[in-house]
Amino acid sequence: MASDVDTAEPVYDYDLLVIGSGPGGHKAAIAAAKLGKKVAVAEKRNMMGGVCVNTGTIPSKTLREAVLYLTGFSQRDMYGPSYRVKSQITIADLLARCAHVVGREIEVVRNQLLRNRVDILTGTARFVDEHTVEVVGEARGERHVVSAANIVIATGTRPARPPQVQFDEEYVLDSDGVLALDRIPTTMVVVGAGVIGIEYASMFAALGTRVTVVEKRPQMLSFCDPEVVESLKFHLRDQGVTFRFGEEVERVEVTKKGTVTSLVSGKRIAADMVMYSAGRQGVTDELRLENTGLEADERGRLAVDKTYRTTVPHIFAVGDVIGFPALAATSMDQGRIAACHAFDEPVRDLQELQPIGIYTVPEISYCGRTEAELTAASVPYEVGMARYRELARGAICGDSYGMLKLLVSTEDRRLLGVHVFGTNATDLVHIGQAIMGCGGTVDYLVDTVLNYPTLSEAYKVAALDVTNKLRALETYSVE
Repeated sequence: MASDVDTAEPVYDYDLLVIGSGPGGHKAAIAAAKLGKKVAVAEKRNMMGGVCVNTGTIPSKTLREAVLYLTGFSQRDMYGPSYRVKSQITIADLLARCAHVVGREIEVVRNQLLRNRVDILTGTARFVDEHTVEVVGEARGERHVVSAANIVIATGTRPARPPQVQFDEEYVLDSDGVLALDRIPTTMVVVGAGVIGIEYASMFAALGTRVTVVEKRPQMLSFCDPEVVESLKFHLRDQGVTFRFGEEVERVEVTKKGTVTSLVSGKRIAADMVMYSAGRQGVTDELRLENTGLEADERGRLAVDKTYRTTVPHIFAVGDVIGFPALAATSMDQGRIAACHAFDEPVRDLQELQPIGIYTVPEISYCGRTEAELTAASVPYEVGMARYRELARGAICGDSYGMLKLLVSTEDRRLLGVHVFGTNATDLVHIGQAIMGCGGTVDYLVDTVLNYPTLSEAYKVAALDVTNKLRALETYSVE
């Protein structure tokens, strides 16, 4: 008679162990707990909520809000360029608001996990084998070794630091270091015109800092609508920002008074400090992935399939650690979907139609396709444009520069893209997203009543604009 000992199902401490409590890990843990599974989250003591809550999305957007309020930026069109709510703004004024919001969000994350009976293991996680993880805390003897049937890696990213740059956290720093500043610089060099670099450049420019942006590529935010990007560049230049495109940093020297940045072209830029925004690096170096058979790429990222499963079937990865699009909003759904796949729970894939939000001053947001993409694909379209200065709400909120652009198919009148620049852009974009997601046409916006006075009226103005163009096209067409 054959023994059945070898066929017995292994017993694990947890059904799911999540490494990291950022948006992806948090939502993966909650989703599994809602399915009745035994779940644990491993996270460092000072990082509950992950990079998103502690050093990334939440503090940077809170800092932006504090800048906008204290500088009176949005009211300068009404009261003049010298208007300020507080004449002498200190770094303490800005960071106090950040500390309050971050503290609140940490408690929200912790409370949601505990409320759903998710165990929190405090410390740095590293694999012992593909089912076993050791979590080592800061205190002496604080160590847990646990096993799990399924594991989700959601460790996020940290700012990439070029090896030739000497970061000292005072004069030369990365985007995380901004949140530990002891003063607002008079002058600043931002190396890298990606999303994070431009967001911080615009914030400091609003504070009155003279910012120089150095970017080795010939342009910035190339994935955005060129007209919107040109509008942003115009407003940043108007605030004293200098752009050095097609330039590369050779070295940064720290002096007694600040920094001197030397470019390969021979230019030299003096500034109080330098902020590097050279991309992000996946936080996988401490995981001991070799004990699982997994391997990260040169940027510390993990490869996954469409279910967020790695090459080890029971190990999943979500969020920034898997690369593009590396957005908090997307990571949340990735975590939820991964948890469902781990337990064979039916779940729909993420929709391809996703909004992009860039929290510059002013904001940029878009959803759908750009004019360049439509032209390259030979898709005929027409443009509808609305300017905030045409809206009563634009005058009320002091935004005379904002704009909303609709891209509409000339064949079936469907919305193909929506691009917004200005106040509340990251909120307004969702109206267009919803219409596009339902396959709606521009006629819906023409026939729909929108609240007055609101910025949402921009959709009506843009819809009427493009409808008039389509009507003219029909009128002028040869029968």
